[in-house]
Amino acid sequence: MDPLNAIVALANYVLIPGAAYGAQLALGALGVTLIYGILRFSNFAHGDTMAFGAMVTILFTWAFQSWGIGFGVLPTALLALPFGIAVTALLLLGTDRAVYRFYRRQKAAPVILVIVSVGVMFIMNGLVRFIIGPDDQQFADGARFVFSARDFKEWSGLDEALVLRTSQAITVVTAVVVVIALFWFLNRTRTGKSMRAFSDNEDLALLSGINPERVVAITWIIVAALATVAGVLYGLDKSFRPFVYFQLLLPVFASAIVGGLGSPVGAIAGGFLIAFSEVTVTYAFKKVLGYLAPGGWEPDGLVQLLSTDYKFAVSFAILIVVLLFRPTGLFRGKSV
Repeated sequence: MDPLNAIVALANYVLIPGAAYGAQLALGALGVTLIYGILRFSNFAHGDTMAFGAMVTILFTWAFQSWGIGFGVLPTALLALPFGIAVTALLLLGTDRAVYRFYRRQKAAPVILVIVSVGVMFIMNGLVRFIIGPDDQQFADGARFVFSARDFKEWSGLDEALVLRTSQAITVVTAVVVVIALFWFLNRTRTGKSMRAFSDNEDLALLSGINPERVVAITWIIVAALATVAGVLYGLDKSFRPFVYFQLLLPVFASAIVGGLGSPVGAIAGGFLIAFSEVTVTYAFKKVLGYLAPGGWEPDGLVQLLSTDYKFAVSFAILIVVLLFRPTGLFRGKSV
């Protein structure tokens, strides 16, 4: 038995990827839950908003790279990120003014806004694919690893090598910073308290002198920032392809619903729950069990519950179970 190598293998293929993926889902789910909590509808265009924000950031990244502007060991995309957020915020504000505001003033039922958001989703998806194309786009630069397999083996003397990619470390650190900033804004600033009041009771908030259009505009700006950061981090960690973000909508929504729609804490918890569930169920445990099993007892098969092709089925199954037995989510958000 070799438990240290087993722990390293588990960290390398489950714990670290799960933490990075969970941070990406949590940021995406925060955007979904803010829209549901404040604007009171499920925005099915959120996945393609992430794609749009990532696309704009990639275009600025390529421009900076062509001008010889870099960020040292860190990806140039971090320099381009504020520009991606700004352009995405303008897009969402324009979409709200051109589309959503009409239905909001008509007091349309939430299901109408959901249907409208599906139309916006297809338009955004087509726009992104028209501008940048449907293929994979690589835009990561800078140092690839925080520490490589060779460095870890030389340091530890173990057979199994732990690898930490720069994109994974940046994802976790950025997510922590963004979440802290968001919670500070919502709980400590006057604008954030106005948004929370508007979410709790719209009529009472209006009687208190809160400007609803200002609350809506700030909500879209925050959602643009969250979606762009989540989309860029996902693209740096994996790769950018527009249709992948359309598929990512399912685990993002599952994260928000499992945690509790309207609950920011629930969105974060749901993101990590969905991420670790997908990674754990689709990981082949042959190597880990090979280190732990006595000699001659090593498994012959992959010891994999599901193929990685079915990872989205995991989030879908968890979503169905939660909707059946606890529709308000783990943190008692608003019922779907």
